[in-house]
Amino acid sequence: MERLHLSDVSRYVETNIGEFHQRRIQNLEKLKLLSVLRRKNPYLFRAKNVLTADQIIKGLVDSHIASHEETIFGDWLEGLAIFVNRMVYGGRKSGMTGIDLEFETENKRYIVAIKSGPNWGNSSQVSKMKTDFRTAMKILRTSNSQLNIVAVNGCCYGKENTPDKGDYFKYCGQKFWEFISGDTDLFTEIIEPLGYKAKEKNEEFLMAYSQTLNKFTREFANRLCKNNGKIDWEKLVRLNSARNENVSDS
Repeated sequence: MERLHLSDVSRYVETNIGEFHQRRIQNLEKLKLLSVLRRKNPYLFRAKNVLTADQIIKGLVDSHIASHEETIFGDWLEGLAIFVNRMVYGGRKSGMTGIDLEFETENKRYIVAIKSGPNWGNSSQVSKMKTDFRTAMKILRTSNSQLNIVAVNGCCYGKENTPDKGDYFKYCGQKFWEFISGDTDLFTEIIEPLGYKAKEKNEEFLMAYSQTLNKFTREFANRLCKNNGKIDWEKLVRLNSARNENVSDS
């Protein structure tokens, strides 16, 4: 076990945080209005008496951003966690399905599935994770049947009051960061480096966000509003739900 230096963590964050911000922008730039309209409930818009294109568009885009940013940043935090563990325990990114991190300490081989927060999945997704743990254990024991393997579901934030789940452990927030680093305070120490150039990067994102809102509002008005400016609700519902409706996303 090596001592973790916060300066190394700060350098990693400063070098790599731009990737997170760039993926946020790329996610917006790839978004297609008609695709996202088909995934939303048009009856809800009508029931809420939404009257303008910009109301619908802002709701669509904000909902898309909220659902995808957690995943994007979760992926980025996974990379940070693997970096931290490598510095301390020599851990590595796993090549086994569903396993993100492998490392050894105190004669134990840890296999870790890293998630963003504690409420990350439904029962079937948790079952899939447990299956992945069992499969990974079988693979590892083909070369050493006596290997002491511990499976861990690690969550980058939140709390878990009953970490022992029987066939695996669930560590969240402070416990997770301490588990992979040996540092009880790392969960608070990483918050400051994460703000590196945040204002500058967020201004770039807001520019892309504003452009998307303007582009989509114009497209919605052209495609789905009547000549008098009212939303054509029948056309919107047909786009979303009609059996034979086939409109190009371009």
